[in-house]
Formats: sequence, C-alpha cells, structure tokens
Amino acid sequence: MLIDHSKLSGNHVYLEQLQEKHVPAIKPLIKDPRLWEFTRTFLINDTFDEQFERYMAMAFDPKGMGNQYSFVIFRKDTHEIIGMTRYYFYEPKDKRVAIGFTWYVPEVWGQVYNKECKLLLLQYAFETLDLNRVEFHVAHENIRSQKAMIKIGAVQEGVLRNYAIQPDGSIRHTFVFSIIKEEWAEKKAALLEMCQGG
Repeated sequence: MLIDHSKLSGNHVYLEQLQEKHVPAIKPLIKDPRLWEFTRTFLINDTFDEQFERYMAMAFDPKGMGNQYSFVIFRKDTHEIIGMTRYYFYEPKDKRVAIGFTWYVPEVWGQVYNKECKLLLLQYAFETLDLNRVEFHVAHENIRSQKAMIKIGAVQEGVLRNYAIQPDGSIRHTFVFSIIKEEWAEKKAALLEMCQGG
C-alpha cells in the first residue's frame, strides 16, 4: 500500500509511516502501563526491552497483521509523538480495512487528537483508497475505546466470543464496530464538527 502522507495531516495531528528514526522517541512513551491495561501486550516474564523489541518488530512487519501499515501520530503544534495506530487486514479485492493497534499518551486522552486521527484515516480509506468498509476490533474490557467508537459514529455489529487467548492466558472477547461507504458522508460531517469543537 502506498500512502500519500500529505492527506494525513489535520489541524491538530499529522501521521507519518513508522520508521526506525521514530523508535527512540516511542520507547519511553510506551512504558506507561496504562497503555496496555486491556491489550495484555506487555505482560509475560520478559524484560521491557524484549517486549518492546517484539512489539516494534510486529509494527514494522507489513504482513504482521495481514497487509498492515503502521503510523506514528504527532501533535501538530509541538511536533511531539503522542501515539501510534495502524491500518491492518487490508483487503483491496474486498475493499475493506481495519483500523487499530492505537494508543496515545494519557496526557491527551479525551481530547481532539484521537477524533481527528480517525477522521484522517477514515477519509483516506473512503476517499483515496475507495474502500467500502472500515472496521474496528475492541477488547471486551476496554470500555473507554468502545465509547470512543460510538462517539465517532461507528456501528457495533456484534461480539466475537472467546475470540483470542492473550499473552497472560486470559480470554478476550472482541467487539466489532464498522463504518461503511454509504454512511461516510454523514459520519464525516459529524467528525468534522467534533474536531472543530476541540
């Protein structure tokens, strides 16, 4: 997938493809355990360095989650990294993609940054890639992300029960949300209004 990064820049955030030069700045940010409360990514008995290396190797691998593309999210006013996100399960034949593996530093939770990031990614998916469907997969415990999905206008389609076993051995059920092409104009207008409101 070739991405035109000039189309992934808004008033509050801009996105860049994950590169090696970003790694030193990401590493201290990702240590905050609040980021992994629901993903269970940074458990097990490995050291943080081993866990971080494994996480970044997956993020850099374009086939790691089936045609994936990892982004670094920057605040536009300070040019500081505030998070990461991905397109994954990209299926050009079926014209669909998932957005996920998203995290932000807690200092920006609940602010405009996630809304505008989703706006940029959704706009690119529907208007540049000409996709029919964008979906989101959210862990059943992650109420904050479920509320965020509803807030941006995603439709909850169902729950995939006993969907995965996490690194700590716990069972994960996965909530599936989506936005489809026919809904995009209405969802975009609402997202634009939210982003203008800050």
